[in-house]
Amino acid sequence: MNFSWRDGNQLHLLENGEAFFPRVFGAIQRAERTLLLETFILFEDQVGNALHRELLAAAQRGVRVEVMVDGYGSPDLSDSYVNSLTAAGVRFIYFDPRPLVLGMRTNLFRRLHRKIVVIDEVIAFVGGINFSAEHNTDFGPEAKQDYAVEVKGPVVLDIARYVQQATGSEQVTRRWWGHRSHRPALNALPGDAQVLFVFRDNDGHRDDIEQHYLDMLRKAKQDVIIANAYFFPGYRLLRAMRHAARRGVRVRLIVQGEPDMPIVKVGAEMLYNYLVDGGVEVYEYCRRPLHGKIAVQDQQWSTVGSSNLDPLSLSLNLEANLMVHDRAFNQTLRENLEQLLREDCERVEGDKLPPRTWWHLTKSVLVFHFLRHFPAIAGWLPAHTPRLAQVVPPVQPEMETQDRVEAENKGARP
Repeated sequence: MNFSWRDGNQLHLLENGEAFFPRVFGAIQRAERTLLLETFILFEDQVGNALHRELLAAAQRGVRVEVMVDGYGSPDLSDSYVNSLTAAGVRFIYFDPRPLVLGMRTNLFRRLHRKIVVIDEVIAFVGGINFSAEHNTDFGPEAKQDYAVEVKGPVVLDIARYVQQATGSEQVTRRWWGHRSHRPALNALPGDAQVLFVFRDNDGHRDDIEQHYLDMLRKAKQDVIIANAYFFPGYRLLRAMRHAARRGVRVRLIVQGEPDMPIVKVGAEMLYNYLVDGGVEVYEYCRRPLHGKIAVQDQQWSTVGSSNLDPLSLSLNLEANLMVHDRAFNQTLRENLEQLLREDCERVEGDKLPPRTWWHLTKSVLVFHFLRHFPAIAGWLPAHTPRLAQVVPPVQPEMETQDRVEAENKGARP
Protein backbone atom coordinates (compact mmCIF):
# COMPACT_ATOMS: atom_id res chain seq x y z
CA MET A 1 0.00 0.00 0.00
CA ASN A 2 1.58 3.26 -1.16
CA PHE A 3 0.24 6.75 -0.52
CA SER A 4 0.97 10.07 -2.20
CA TRP A 5 1.22 13.63 -0.97
CA ARG A 6 -2.29 15.11 -0.71
CA ASP A 7 -3.11 18.77 -1.29
CA GLY A 8 -5.79 20.89 0.34
CA ASN A 9 -5.69 19.73 3.97
CA GLN A 10 -6.48 21.64 7.15
CA LEU A 11 -4.12 21.12 10.10
CA HIS A 12 -4.33 21.86 13.79
CA LEU A 13 -1.49 21.16 16.25
CA LEU A 14 -2.58 19.69 19.60
CA GLU A 15 -0.25 19.85 22.59
CA ASN A 16 -0.76 17.44 25.48
CA GLY A 17 -4.00 15.91 26.71
CA GLU A 18 -5.65 19.24 27.56
CA ALA A 19 -5.84 20.07 23.86
CA PHE A 20 -6.07 16.54 22.45
CA PHE A 21 -8.78 14.78 24.46
CA PRO A 22 -11.51 17.45 24.20
CA ARG A 23 -11.02 17.65 20.41
CA VAL A 24 -11.14 13.88 19.99
CA PHE A 25 -14.14 13.43 22.29
CA GLY A 26 -15.97 16.28 20.58
CA ALA A 27 -15.38 14.70 17.18
CA ILE A 28 -16.62 11.34 18.47
CA GLN A 29 -19.79 13.00 19.73
CA ARG A 30 -20.42 14.30 16.21
CA ALA A 31 -19.69 10.95 14.52
CA GLU A 32 -22.48 9.75 12.23
CA ARG A 33 -21.17 6.69 10.37
CA THR A 34 -17.74 5.30 11.32
CA LEU A 35 -15.22 5.61 14.13
CA LEU A 36 -11.79 3.94 13.84
CA LEU A 37 -9.33 4.04 16.74
CA GLU A 38 -5.88 2.55 17.26
CA THR A 39 -3.73 3.11 20.33
CA PHE A 40 -0.76 1.58 22.10
CA ILE A 41 -1.98 2.37 25.61
CA LEU A 42 -5.55 2.53 26.87
CA PHE A 43 -5.75 2.75 30.65
CA GLU A 44 -8.88 2.40 32.70
CA ASP A 45 -8.39 5.77 34.36
CA GLN A 46 -10.09 9.16 34.12
CA VAL A 47 -9.26 9.52 30.42
CA GLY A 48 -9.91 5.90 29.53
CA ASN A 49 -13.29 5.96 31.24
CA ALA A 50 -14.23 9.16 29.42
CA LEU A 51 -13.29 7.53 26.12
CA HIS A 52 -15.39 4.49 27.10
CA ARG A 53 -18.45 6.68 27.59
CA GLU A 54 -18.00 8.35 24.20
CA LEU A 55 -17.43 5.07 22.35
CA LEU A 56 -20.44 3.48 24.02
CA ALA A 57 -22.69 6.43 23.17
CA ALA A 58 -21.50 6.43 19.55
CA ALA A 59 -22.16 2.70 19.14
CA GLN A 60 -25.59 2.99 20.74
CA ARG A 61 -26.67 5.63 18.22
CA GLY A 62 -25.63 3.42 15.31
CA VAL A 63 -22.05 4.46 14.53
CA ARG A 64 -19.81 1.58 13.38
CA VAL A 65 -17.01 1.63 15.96
CA GLU A 66 -13.74 -0.29 15.64
CA VAL A 67 -11.04 -0.16 18.33
CA MET A 68 -7.64 -1.87 18.27
CA VAL A 69 -5.24 -1.71 21.22
CA ASP A 70 -1.83 -3.27 21.69
CA GLY A 71 -1.64 -6.46 23.72
CA TYR A 72 1.57 -5.32 25.41
CA GLY A 73 0.67 -1.70 26.03
CA SER A 74 -2.92 -2.30 27.19
CA PRO A 75 -2.95 -5.67 28.98
CA ASP A 76 -5.03 -4.82 32.05
CA LEU A 77 -8.42 -3.66 30.80
CA SER A 78 -11.21 -5.26 32.82
CA ASP A 79 -13.76 -7.61 31.26
CA SER A 80 -16.55 -5.23 32.23
CA TYR A 81 -14.82 -2.35 30.40
CA VAL A 82 -14.41 -4.29 27.16
CA ASN A 83 -17.59 -6.38 27.29
CA SER A 84 -19.86 -3.38 27.75
CA LEU A 85 -18.42 -1.98 24.51
CA THR A 86 -18.70 -5.18 22.50
CA ALA A 87 -22.24 -5.74 23.80
CA ALA A 88 -23.14 -2.37 22.24
CA GLY A 89 -21.67 -3.43 18.91
CA VAL A 90 -18.11 -2.13 19.17
CA ARG A 91 -15.57 -4.26 17.31
CA PHE A 92 -12.77 -4.50 19.90
CA ILE A 93 -9.44 -6.04 18.86
CA TYR A 94 -6.23 -6.81 20.72
CA PHE A 95 -3.06 -6.67 18.64
CA ASP A 96 -0.91 -9.71 19.40
CA PRO A 97 -2.10 -10.57 22.92
CA ARG A 98 0.12 -13.17 24.55
CA PRO A 99 -0.06 -15.04 27.86
CA LEU A 100 2.26 -14.27 30.74
CA VAL A 101 5.22 -16.59 31.22
CA LEU A 102 6.46 -16.70 34.81
CA GLY A 103 4.57 -13.47 35.37
CA MET A 104 6.32 -11.69 32.50
CA ARG A 105 4.86 -10.38 29.24
CA THR A 106 6.30 -12.08 26.17
CA ASN A 107 5.02 -9.89 23.33
CA LEU A 108 8.07 -7.62 23.44
CA PHE A 109 8.64 -7.09 19.73
CA ARG A 110 6.59 -5.70 16.86
CA ARG A 111 4.12 -3.76 18.97
CA LEU A 112 1.22 -1.71 17.65
CA HIS A 113 2.61 1.69 18.63
CA ARG A 114 0.39 3.88 16.41
CA LYS A 115 -2.07 6.42 17.83
CA ILE A 116 -4.78 7.13 15.27
CA VAL A 117 -8.43 8.18 15.36
CA VAL A 118 -10.51 8.55 12.17
CA ILE A 119 -14.15 9.69 12.21
CA ASP A 120 -16.55 9.47 9.26
CA GLU A 121 -13.50 9.55 6.92
CA VAL A 122 -13.67 13.32 7.39
CA ILE A 123 -11.41 14.08 10.36
CA ALA A 124 -8.38 12.25 11.74
CA PHE A 125 -5.99 12.54 14.66
CA VAL A 126 -2.41 11.23 14.43
CA GLY A 127 0.38 11.64 16.95
CA GLY A 128 2.03 10.28 20.05
CA ILE A 129 -0.68 10.75 22.68
CA ASN A 130 -2.12 7.62 24.28
CA PHE A 131 -5.48 7.42 26.05
CA SER A 132 -4.25 7.78 29.60
CA ALA A 133 -4.32 10.50 32.24
CA GLU A 134 -0.51 10.79 32.27
CA HIS A 135 -0.79 12.93 29.14
CA ASN A 136 -2.58 15.69 31.10
CA THR A 137 -0.29 18.27 32.68
CA ASP A 138 -2.23 18.07 35.98
CA PHE A 139 -1.09 14.45 36.31
CA GLY A 140 1.96 15.70 38.22
CA PRO A 141 5.74 15.60 37.73
CA GLU A 142 5.43 12.47 35.58
CA ALA A 143 3.00 14.08 33.11
CA LYS A 144 4.24 13.63 29.56
CA GLN A 145 4.97 16.41 27.09
CA ASP A 146 3.49 15.27 23.78
CA TYR A 147 1.83 16.25 20.49
CA ALA A 148 -0.76 15.20 17.93
CA VAL A 149 -2.28 16.63 14.76
CA GLU A 150 -5.94 17.07 13.88
CA VAL A 151 -6.35 16.95 10.12
CA LYS A 152 -9.21 17.35 7.67
CA GLY A 153 -8.94 16.87 3.93
CA PRO A 154 -7.99 14.30 1.29
CA VAL A 155 -5.29 12.62 3.40
CA VAL A 156 -7.98 11.42 5.85
CA LEU A 157 -9.19 8.87 3.28
CA ASP A 158 -5.67 7.40 3.13
CA ILE A 159 -5.54 7.13 6.91
CA ALA A 160 -9.00 5.53 7.07
CA ARG A 161 -8.15 3.03 4.36
CA TYR A 162 -4.96 2.05 6.15
CA VAL A 163 -6.64 1.54 9.52
CA GLN A 164 -9.46 -0.50 7.98
CA GLN A 165 -6.95 -2.84 6.37
CA ALA A 166 -4.90 -3.02 9.57
CA THR A 167 -7.94 -4.06 11.61
CA GLY A 168 -9.08 -6.53 8.98
CA SER A 169 -12.36 -4.78 8.20
CA GLU A 170 -11.13 -4.22 4.63
CA GLN A 171 -9.32 -6.89 2.65
CA VAL A 172 -5.74 -6.25 1.56
CA THR A 173 -4.95 -6.87 -2.10
CA ARG A 174 -1.46 -8.35 -2.27
CA ARG A 175 0.57 -8.52 -5.44
CA TRP A 176 3.66 -10.58 -6.16
CA TRP A 177 5.83 -7.46 -5.87
CA GLY A 178 4.15 -6.27 -2.67
CA HIS A 179 6.91 -7.37 -0.31
CA ARG A 180 9.61 -5.25 -1.86
CA SER A 181 10.75 -2.14 -0.10
CA HIS A 182 10.23 1.06 -2.05
CA ARG A 183 11.34 4.65 -2.00
CA PRO A 184 8.88 6.75 0.00
CA ALA A 185 6.74 9.21 -1.92
CA LEU A 186 8.45 12.44 -2.97
CA ASN A 187 6.69 15.78 -3.08
CA ALA A 188 6.94 16.67 -6.77
CA LEU A 189 5.25 20.08 -6.46
CA PRO A 190 5.94 21.50 -2.97
CA GLY A 191 3.32 23.92 -1.70
CA ASP A 192 1.17 24.46 1.37
CA ALA A 193 -1.53 22.36 3.05
CA GLN A 194 0.18 19.20 1.79
CA VAL A 195 0.21 16.06 3.94
CA LEU A 196 1.58 12.54 3.46
CA PHE A 197 0.56 9.64 5.69
CA VAL A 198 3.63 7.47 6.34
CA PHE A 199 3.69 4.19 8.22
CA ARG A 200 6.29 1.63 9.25
CA ASP A 201 5.55 -2.09 9.18
CA ASN A 202 7.54 -5.31 8.99
CA ASP A 203 6.69 -5.98 5.36
CA GLY A 204 7.29 -3.56 2.49
CA HIS A 205 7.53 -0.33 4.51
CA ARG A 206 10.24 -1.16 7.02
CA ASP A 207 12.18 2.10 6.90
CA ASP A 208 9.80 4.65 5.35
CA ILE A 209 9.75 7.01 8.35
CA GLU A 210 13.53 6.87 8.73
CA GLN A 211 13.93 7.56 4.99
CA HIS A 212 11.85 10.72 5.31
CA TYR A 213 14.05 11.93 8.18
CA LEU A 214 17.18 11.19 6.11
CA ASP A 215 15.76 12.98 3.08
CA MET A 216 14.79 15.97 5.22
CA LEU A 217 18.30 16.25 6.69
CA ARG A 218 19.97 15.98 3.27
CA LYS A 219 17.76 18.75 1.84
CA ALA A 220 17.88 21.09 4.85
CA LYS A 221 19.35 24.51 4.05
CA GLN A 222 19.01 26.58 7.21
CA ASP A 223 17.59 24.96 10.31
CA VAL A 224 16.40 21.62 11.74
CA ILE A 225 14.87 20.95 15.16
CA ILE A 226 14.20 17.35 16.20
CA ALA A 227 12.46 16.57 19.50
CA ASN A 228 12.29 12.86 20.24
CA ALA A 229 11.55 11.01 23.43
CA TYR A 230 13.57 7.85 22.89
CA PHE A 231 16.61 8.81 20.87
CA PHE A 232 18.94 6.00 19.88
CA PRO A 233 18.68 6.01 16.08
CA GLY A 234 20.41 4.13 13.33
CA TYR A 235 23.91 5.05 12.25
CA ARG A 236 22.65 6.54 8.96
CA LEU A 237 20.52 9.12 10.75
CA LEU A 238 23.29 10.10 13.17
CA ARG A 239 25.67 10.58 10.26
CA ALA A 240 23.09 12.62 8.33
CA MET A 241 22.65 14.95 11.32
CA ARG A 242 26.40 15.58 11.49
CA HIS A 243 26.69 16.09 7.74
CA ALA A 244 23.88 18.66 7.80
CA ALA A 245 25.52 20.54 10.68
CA ARG A 246 28.93 20.51 8.99
CA ARG A 247 27.58 22.12 5.83
CA GLY A 248 26.16 25.01 7.85
CA VAL A 249 22.65 23.90 8.80
CA ARG A 250 21.78 24.64 12.40
CA VAL A 251 20.73 21.24 13.75
CA ARG A 252 19.16 21.16 17.21
CA LEU A 253 18.18 17.97 19.01
CA ILE A 254 15.89 17.88 22.06
CA VAL A 255 15.96 14.69 24.15
CA GLN A 256 14.74 13.70 27.60
CA GLY A 257 16.47 15.25 30.57
CA GLU A 258 13.92 13.85 33.04
CA PRO A 259 13.16 10.51 31.41
CA ASP A 260 10.38 8.16 32.45
CA MET A 261 12.92 5.32 32.11
CA PRO A 262 16.54 5.99 33.22
CA ILE A 263 17.99 3.72 30.53
CA VAL A 264 16.72 6.18 27.92
CA LYS A 265 19.13 8.89 29.05
CA VAL A 266 22.00 6.44 29.39
CA GLY A 267 21.61 5.42 25.76
CA ALA A 268 21.31 8.97 24.44
CA GLU A 269 24.33 10.17 26.42
CA MET A 270 26.54 7.65 24.60
CA LEU A 271 25.85 9.61 21.42
CA TYR A 272 26.44 13.11 22.79
CA ASN A 273 30.16 13.38 22.00
CA TYR A 274 29.69 12.16 18.44
CA LEU A 275 26.87 14.63 17.77
CA VAL A 276 28.33 17.67 19.55
CA ASP A 277 31.75 17.15 17.96
CA GLY A 278 29.97 17.19 14.61
CA GLY A 279 28.30 20.52 15.28
CA VAL A 280 24.86 19.32 16.42
CA GLU A 281 23.35 21.28 19.32
CA VAL A 282 21.99 18.85 21.91
CA TYR A 283 19.45 19.96 24.53
CA GLU A 284 17.81 18.09 27.41
CA TYR A 285 14.17 18.86 28.19
CA CYS A 286 14.07 19.05 31.98
CA ARG A 287 10.53 20.09 32.92
CA ARG A 288 9.00 16.60 32.82
CA PRO A 289 9.25 13.44 30.68
CA LEU A 290 9.30 14.23 26.97
CA HIS A 291 7.10 11.90 24.94
CA GLY A 292 6.90 13.84 21.66
CA LYS A 293 8.08 12.61 18.27
CA ILE A 294 8.23 15.79 16.18
CA ALA A 295 10.57 17.73 13.90
CA VAL A 296 10.72 20.85 11.71
CA GLN A 297 12.99 21.78 8.83
CA ASP A 298 13.47 25.26 7.35
CA GLN A 299 10.13 27.04 6.80
CA GLN A 300 7.75 24.41 5.45
CA TRP A 301 8.54 20.77 6.35
CA SER A 302 7.46 19.18 9.63
CA THR A 303 6.40 15.85 11.08
CA VAL A 304 4.30 14.67 14.02
CA GLY A 305 3.61 11.04 14.84
CA SER A 306 4.20 7.99 16.98
CA SER A 307 7.68 7.00 15.81
CA ASN A 308 10.58 7.42 18.16
CA LEU A 309 14.10 7.45 16.74
CA ASP A 310 15.21 4.27 18.45
CA PRO A 311 15.64 0.61 17.42
CA LEU A 312 12.13 -0.42 18.45
CA SER A 313 10.34 2.26 16.44
CA LEU A 314 12.70 2.23 13.45
CA SER A 315 13.03 -1.54 13.07
CA LEU A 316 10.26 -3.38 14.93
CA ASN A 317 7.15 -1.45 15.99
CA LEU A 318 4.18 -0.52 13.83
CA GLU A 319 4.27 3.28 13.60
CA ALA A 320 2.56 6.17 11.81
CA ASN A 321 3.61 9.78 11.17
CA LEU A 322 2.20 12.66 9.20
CA MET A 323 4.70 14.44 6.99
CA VAL A 324 3.53 18.02 6.51
CA HIS A 325 4.53 20.66 3.98
CA ASP A 326 2.88 23.87 5.15
CA ARG A 327 4.33 27.20 6.24
CA ALA A 328 1.72 28.03 8.87
CA PHE A 329 1.89 24.62 10.55
CA ASN A 330 5.69 24.65 10.45
CA GLN A 331 5.68 28.07 12.13
CA THR A 332 3.26 26.94 14.85
CA LEU A 333 5.29 23.84 15.67
CA ARG A 334 8.57 25.76 15.45
CA GLU A 335 7.35 28.42 17.89
CA ASN A 336 6.36 25.66 20.33
CA LEU A 337 9.79 24.05 20.09
CA GLU A 338 11.60 27.38 20.39
CA GLN A 339 9.65 28.05 23.59
CA LEU A 340 10.67 24.65 24.97
CA LEU A 341 14.28 25.43 24.15
CA ARG A 342 14.16 28.84 25.88
CA GLU A 343 12.20 27.90 28.98
CA ASP A 344 12.62 24.20 29.72
CA CYS A 345 15.83 22.90 28.14
CA GLU A 346 19.50 22.82 29.09
CA ARG A 347 22.13 22.68 26.39
CA VAL A 348 24.65 19.85 26.59
CA GLU A 349 28.01 21.58 26.22
CA GLY A 350 31.60 20.67 26.96
CA ASP A 351 31.32 20.52 30.74
CA LYS A 352 28.24 18.28 30.51
CA LEU A 353 29.57 15.82 27.97
CA PRO A 354 30.42 12.31 29.13
CA PRO A 355 34.14 11.93 30.05
CA ARG A 356 36.39 10.86 27.18
CA THR A 357 37.83 7.83 28.96
CA TRP A 358 38.94 4.57 27.41
CA TRP A 359 35.88 2.91 28.94
CA HIS A 360 33.56 5.49 27.39
CA LEU A 361 35.36 5.15 24.04
CA THR A 362 34.94 1.37 24.17
CA LYS A 363 31.24 1.69 24.94
CA SER A 364 30.80 4.21 22.14
CA VAL A 365 32.48 1.93 19.60
CA LEU A 366 30.23 -0.95 20.64
CA VAL A 367 27.15 1.27 20.47
CA PHE A 368 27.97 2.51 16.98
CA HIS A 369 28.57 -1.00 15.69
CA PHE A 370 25.26 -2.04 17.24
CA LEU A 371 23.42 0.89 15.62
CA ARG A 372 25.08 0.24 12.28
CA HIS A 373 23.94 -3.39 12.21
CA PHE A 374 20.70 -3.31 14.19
CA PRO A 375 18.33 -3.38 11.17
CA ALA A 376 19.95 -6.66 10.15
CA ILE A 377 19.89 -7.93 13.73
CA ALA A 378 16.18 -7.12 13.94
CA GLY A 379 15.58 -9.51 11.09
CA TRP A 380 16.70 -12.35 13.34
CA LEU A 381 14.33 -11.45 16.15
CA PRO A 382 11.05 -13.39 16.49
CA ALA A 383 9.23 -12.71 13.25
CA HIS A 384 5.90 -14.35 13.94
CA THR A 385 2.86 -12.92 12.27
CA PRO A 386 1.12 -10.89 15.00
CA ARG A 387 -2.34 -12.18 15.81
CA LEU A 388 -5.42 -9.97 15.89
CA ALA A 389 -7.77 -11.19 18.60
CA GLN A 390 -11.29 -9.80 18.36
CA VAL A 391 -13.22 -9.86 21.63
CA VAL A 392 -16.44 -11.82 21.22
CA PRO A 393 -19.50 -9.90 22.48
CA PRO A 394 -20.98 -11.40 25.64
CA VAL A 395 -24.34 -13.18 25.51
CA GLN A 396 -26.95 -10.78 26.80
CA PRO A 397 -29.15 -11.92 29.74
CA GLU A 398 -32.36 -10.99 27.94
CA MET A 399 -31.26 -13.07 24.96
CA GLU A 400 -30.61 -16.05 27.22
CA THR A 401 -34.08 -15.72 28.73
CA GLN A 402 -35.72 -15.42 25.34
CA ASP A 403 -33.84 -18.47 24.01
CA ARG A 404 -34.87 -20.53 27.06
CA VAL A 405 -38.54 -19.58 26.69
CA GLU A 406 -38.49 -20.47 23.00
CA ALA A 407 -36.85 -23.81 23.75
CA GLU A 408 -39.42 -24.60 26.44
CA ASN A 409 -42.28 -23.67 24.11
CA LYS A 410 -40.87 -25.94 21.39
CA GLY A 411 -40.56 -28.79 23.89
CA ALA A 412 -44.17 -28.37 25.01
CA ARG A 413 -45.55 -28.75 21.51
CA PRO A 414 -47.15 -32.09 20.56
